[in-house]
Amino acid sequence: MVPIDYVAVLVAALVPIVVGFIWHGPLFGREWARLSGVSEDSMKDLPVYTYPIMILGALLMSFVLSHNLIFASAYLNMSGMAAGLQAGFWTWLGFVAPVTVGVVLWEGKPWKLWVINSSYYLVGLCVMGVILALWQ
Repeated sequence: MVPIDYVAVLVAALVPIVVGFIWHGPLFGREWARLSGVSEDSMKDLPVYTYPIMILGALLMSFVLSHNLIFASAYLNMSGMAAGLQAGFWTWLGFVAPVTVGVVLWEGKPWKLWVINSSYYLVGLCVMGVILALWQ
């Protein structure tokens, strides 16, 4: 059985929520809204299920990243912050970056929007990886 620390998974799942609030608020909120075509009014009228789905997604992402971290740490014979950063980075590079680039290639969105969105995931996954790696 894989030794997962479920408290660490719960704490790490808070990262995308907190980073997202900062990322899509004070840091890049206006530019992100302009590039994605989102208005303040449409953000106020989000369906009630939006946040529970986001929280569930954050929990799933944290749970899967914890598994990636365990296997990557064993394979690379690493631990600590370096292992967490590598797990976050390689997860982003291998899964998030290629999938999210489709908004530029197929939907015609600007590269700047992709950079804002994709770097949010990069930062979030790396911070999550560090929390999961150091929690043990």
